[in-house]
Amino acid sequence: MDKIKEFKEQLTAARPEDWEQIPDIDLYMDQVISYMTRQHIGLELENEETLTSAMINNYIKSGLLPRAKGKKYNREHIGYLTAICLLKQVLSVGETGVLLNNQMEHRDIEDFYHNYKVTLDNEFNLVAEELKVDASEEELAQLALKMAVSSYAQMLACKKILQAITPEKEQEK
Repeated sequence: MDKIKEFKEQLTAARPEDWEQIPDIDLYMDQVISYMTRQHIGLELENEETLTSAMINNYIKSGLLPRAKGKKYNREHIGYLTAICLLKQVLSVGETGVLLNNQMEHRDIEDFYHNYKVTLDNEFNLVAEELKVDASEEELAQLALKMAVSSYAQMLACKKILQAITPEKEQEK
């Protein structure tokens, strides 16, 4: 149960940097990748993909991420990548693009990033509240089942919402 306690502490405490704490100097690709490992909430799972330069290049090609200025990336890129790395765990690249495009219609990257962090904080805290450190193995198994089914239902709803807000011309592709 120490693992559950440790994970609960991570859920309540580990967060990406505030916008103001993200480096305001341009970074090279290897520096961005290194920075993102610290930015990513410290909840690494054994099978989780590590961010690579090829992935970043694909995000740029697919329009999820603005092009680098020369070979350097700035705070804006870190903001986008922080959200993209989490969203890609549950959404396709296309779905992530629809969501980000919609969000960017109504705000700039700094405002989006603040909103993203508030949402992440609220959701991680809700999950942490459900974790009972002193729960039996049977209770934990039941909670895992509930969370898995809830995650699936939320993913389905998210995908339906994204379909509803996807412009018709994109749906035809």
